[in-house]
Amino acid sequence: MRPVVSQMGVTLDGFVHGAKGYEDWGLPPEDDEVVAWKVSSLRLAGTHIMGRATYEAMASVWPTTTGVYADVMNEIPKVVFSRTLTRADWPESQIASGELADDIDRLKREPSGVILAHGGATFVDALIREGLIDEYRLVIHPVVIGHGTDLFKALREPLRLDLIEGRTFPRGTAVHVYRPRERNR
Repeated sequence: MRPVVSQMGVTLDGFVHGAKGYEDWGLPPEDDEVVAWKVSSLRLAGTHIMGRATYEAMASVWPTTTGVYADVMNEIPKVVFSRTLTRADWPESQIASGELADDIDRLKREPSGVILAHGGATFVDALIREGLIDEYRLVIHPVVIGHGTDLFKALREPLRLDLIEGRTFPRGTAVHVYRPRERNR
């Protein structure tokens, strides 16, 4: 079965966004090496999954945009998890409106690359709460904001992880890839 992978940008203090989203992070443009890592990671996906709010935000931008991220996002099939959305007009998109764990199990049994989960925090919270994430890819930005939406706020007990990859880049961004211990052993 193919794994569910969450890939999220976070601050050094573990927030996925502040009061103004990413606007208040004050980051310089990404290093070319960070962009290359992210694109390589995106290309491993056989399916992109996301919640309704993220889907609507991405569907309003990516289909009419070009560039390395847009190309990957537009080419790879997407599944939006929503009980209220009635149409998914972004090409290569479908709606999953059943039970989250059942729909994820169905996707895991299909052939293709990894299932790459995109935020928002509400959708990722649901995946974390249900124990459905097999790998966490954290793009850690060199900024501390002290407030915002915490990536792991849905946890009810400690989640022990094994670091399987760690990289740093010239402007201070780091990538850490973790897998939950309970699934490794």
